[in-house]
Amino acid sequence: MDKDLNGQNFESIKHIDESGVEFWYARELYIILQYKRWDKFINVIENAKIACEKSNNLIDDHFSQVGKMIKLAKGAKRTILDYKLTRYACYLIMQNADPNKESVALGQTYFAVQTRKMELTEEEYNNLTEDEKRLYRRKQTKDSNKMLYKIAKEKGVKNFERFTNEGYKGLYNGETANDIAKRKGLRYREEILDNMGSIELGANIFRITQTEALLEKQKQKNEKKASNTHYKVGLAVRETIKKIGGTLPENLPTPKKSIKELEREKLKIDKNK
Repeated sequence: MDKDLNGQNFESIKHIDESGVEFWYARELYIILQYKRWDKFINVIENAKIACEKSNNLIDDHFSQVGKMIKLAKGAKRTILDYKLTRYACYLIMQNADPNKESVALGQTYFAVQTRKMELTEEEYNNLTEDEKRLYRRKQTKDSNKMLYKIAKEKGVKNFERFTNEGYKGLYNGETANDIAKRKGLRYREEILDNMGSIELGANIFRITQTEALLEKQKQKNEKKASNTHYKVGLAVRETIKKIGGTLPENLPTPKKSIKELEREKLKIDKNK
């Protein structure tokens, strides 16, 4: 196995949808697990689906069948089968994959630890308090931004402050990060994402993940193009919020406590348990 393979490989192919929910594509997962043939991996997926059903879970909630368009020779295209997988689905796949593969053993450890730590069902999420939702979504923004900046660097971005501001300007009607911080009354260098409610964080997760998806399709290194893409995605998210009658992000209230304050309070509670 590649000596550089580690838990970050599974993070590197993680995606986040418009609702802030994490998922993996089976076509990307089977490459990480070093399966040479898709038909062999399909057998693993089918066994994982059986295990899912026997655990009284709905298969469709964890294994969502999708089509993926691929390019063939001479410009032809064809749709192939793929699956959007939850963390739990990935965990079940690891339990049914070839245990002799070191990559599978690593995946078993990774998803076993992370599944209950990171994955929340819709019902569980809805039962969280607003502060708990903020902590959950703030972790998602951190993970998503790591991936976004990694891809942005690959596409030629060097001025990350400008790149970041383009996304904010699109989403916040021309406001830069400094403008948002001033409007929220934050201290110098205080992180603006730490001072957003769950709804505002959700809008930013959508901005981040959709920019990531579009940058992946950008073929050449071009910083101006990448920054422009970030702006357009931010603007598109803003227009969507308008269209559905939602509250624009600059009109959402700033929470009284920052994420860092919530984390300190949580740490004290955990220590006293």
